[in-house]
Amino acid sequence: MPLNYLQRLESDDDLVPSFKGVVGLMPSEEHTCIELTGTDRPGLLSEVCAVLADLHCNVVNAEIWTHNARAAAVVHVTDYTTGCAIEDPKRLTTIKELLRNVLKGNNDLNTAKMTLSPPGVTHRERRLHQIMFADRDYEKVDRSEESEVDTKSSRPHIIVADCIEKDYTVITMRSKDRPKLLFDIVCTLTDMQYVVFHGVVHTGRMEAYQEYYIRHVDGVPISSEAERERVMQCLEAAIERRGSEGLELELRAEDRVGLLSDITRVFRENSLCIKRAEISTKGGKARDTFYVTDVTGSPVDPKTVDSICRQIGQGVLHVKWNSTSPPKTQPEKTISFFWGSFFKARAFAHF
Repeated sequence: MPLNYLQRLESDDDLVPSFKGVVGLMPSEEHTCIELTGTDRPGLLSEVCAVLADLHCNVVNAEIWTHNARAAAVVHVTDYTTGCAIEDPKRLTTIKELLRNVLKGNNDLNTAKMTLSPPGVTHRERRLHQIMFADRDYEKVDRSEESEVDTKSSRPHIIVADCIEKDYTVITMRSKDRPKLLFDIVCTLTDMQYVVFHGVVHTGRMEAYQEYYIRHVDGVPISSEAERERVMQCLEAAIERRGSEGLELELRAEDRVGLLSDITRVFRENSLCIKRAEISTKGGKARDTFYVTDVTGSPVDPKTVDSICRQIGQGVLHVKWNSTSPPKTQPEKTISFFWGSFFKARAFAHF
């Protein structure tokens, strides 16, 4: 839920986990965790799901993000037959090799990564931030095609300055408010090895203001212009990763073998790009949310949506039209961010 009150944050060294500690993994008998990262492209999630279905893997839950032409996913799978984690080393190796081939489909030989590991204590969304940060997605911003108006209205305003009297670095940010904004910022600062000693967060009707007094874990404030620039880039990326482009589609259905593969194939065959996705199953029920655009990144034609709903089944796929775009009247201007950018939504993927 968005913050709607003034909140102060005080840190205690005992309450600030180290980067190394929060990424530790713990064994689990419930499912196998797959982490994926590579170059984003249309149809990627569909291909990943098809491979997993062919290998008799059932996707229990997953989350997929894309940002700056990069894609990352954390996927939990079980064996179709047993419903348990996959433990056979040979089968795990096969899964890894085939998924890496999918990720390398566009010659991304140096950066495509796929790891198999038991699920750990790290929150899934926190892990996605860490994966994309490690992939340096914050360095690959290309805004040459954005108009000056779009840039000013959508991008956060971030200032990194010295607080000499207290020997802190102070970070101030203004952006449109959205759910989990505070989570994204604090996780990113922590993963960059900074400690937040004091903070103020305030939101108005739409805008969020954040102020943090930080030092590096060694007790030293930011000392170089290059480091300031990197912090600004990383915080901007943390905000934008969850800024959803596209039309929101929610699937509610009885779970079955190959369901996700079938759904994503229908999207691909109708020239839709999945910009972000949240996959979950519970009690034999699938509840999946997709954010989609057409292959050019433009809003989806309502006729295409109607066709997809008929193919998948009426009452199964629920369409959440943008309130500013009536379902039968598409605006001439491309919707570059579903709720305005990195506000009121989440970010994801052509996966």
